[in-house]
Amino acid sequence: MDEPQTAGPESIGERLRRLRVERGFSQRELSSPGVSYAYISRIEAGARRPSVKALRQLARKLGVSVEYLETGSDLRDVDERELRLADAELELRLAEDAEKARRVVHEILDDAIAAGDSTSALRARVAIGLAEASAGNNAAAAERLETAIGSQLLSPLQRPDVYATLGQCYAALGQPQHAVDLFEDCLARVAEESPEDTTNQVRFSTYLSYALSDLGDLGRAEDVLVDALARADEVTDPYTRVRLYWSLARLNEIREQPAIALEYIRRAIALLEVTEDTLHLARAHLLCGTIMISQGKVQEAGEQFTEAERMFGPTPAPLDLANLRSDQAKRAVLLEQPEDARRLARQALELLGEDHPAERGVALGILAEALAQQGSPEADETFKRAVQLIDQHGRQVEKADTYRSWARYLRKAGRESEALDVLDHAAQLSSSPRAQSLS
Repeated sequence: MDEPQTAGPESIGERLRRLRVERGFSQRELSSPGVSYAYISRIEAGARRPSVKALRQLARKLGVSVEYLETGSDLRDVDERELRLADAELELRLAEDAEKARRVVHEILDDAIAAGDSTSALRARVAIGLAEASAGNNAAAAERLETAIGSQLLSPLQRPDVYATLGQCYAALGQPQHAVDLFEDCLARVAEESPEDTTNQVRFSTYLSYALSDLGDLGRAEDVLVDALARADEVTDPYTRVRLYWSLARLNEIREQPAIALEYIRRAIALLEVTEDTLHLARAHLLCGTIMISQGKVQEAGEQFTEAERMFGPTPAPLDLANLRSDQAKRAVLLEQPEDARRLARQALELLGEDHPAERGVALGILAEALAQQGSPEADETFKRAVQLIDQHGRQVEKADTYRSWARYLRKAGRESEALDVLDHAAQLSSSPRAQSLS
């Protein structure tokens, strides 16, 4: 009597035949261009191993994963979750169907939490936070990203972009001290965990200088940048140098030293042209135009704004486009084109919504100037709204500029006493300890 044979592991051919029969396909019905029924017959007979292309086509028609058809076991749940998350992250970056991608990431987050998969849950929180920030929802983004970095599973060395985005959210929410604290902590951790990592030290020094400038502590912002410059020769990453030059341009613009600022932003543009990073190059052209306006080069600034808009492309981020429209509106005011200025400023306000109070205050101030040029009675109330926002969220330079513009309007309207009160308030701002660091 023959002994019963022990069944061995199922081969690819056996698995293919079983799945084909279970699904009611003949070999001819399962075939497709490049995968003939004769080829399928040889695979099932064990005489041929399928190519990668054949595996993909056969798996798709059979309704199984390539992994299962080849090995007999599907991907682990964690791996499958990671793949779905990677697809959703790419969808969010491409913005082809961002709403659908956000829903998928939220589903993955819920699934990961239920399964105790902390790695996927962390990655999902980060993806949601970055997507919220990209959409201008800074409060929601900050909440998500704070949770992510609070897990202690994500360091500044692993994901500097996450920490940079959280700092930007704090700045947009009018919380520069939070950004300062965040970037100081990042610098300390980089120095402790990887003291030879000059690139990230310079990167976070640059971010810290932004935050200190927003806080009005320009002296310390300059010290941080001087220290970063001393280490910059060791940095080969062009983007880190761009950030450094950018920060120096911004600092000197705030200090009302536009010639020096323009020199640094031109260095940044030259580096970006080599790297062909169009988004950052567009932002550099925008800042260059802003600085040119500070220098009185109003006509020349228009070319920079045109180039920035071209490089932002057909679907720019709302905040980028809002900043561009605000600067274009300011230029129109200076060229005494109030109708264009009104239109551009209102576009900026619509794009900003309620999530960027500092930028909204600036745009309202520009709109008020345009209304004043037209002699509109709305100008006074618009100046008041602008001042309320800028007082609470804006930088000292923006506050002083807006008060002076409002005083000019009041004086022109024959309201000399009110104009003097407003100018007195502007003078108090200029003489405050924080404002003195601007001189």
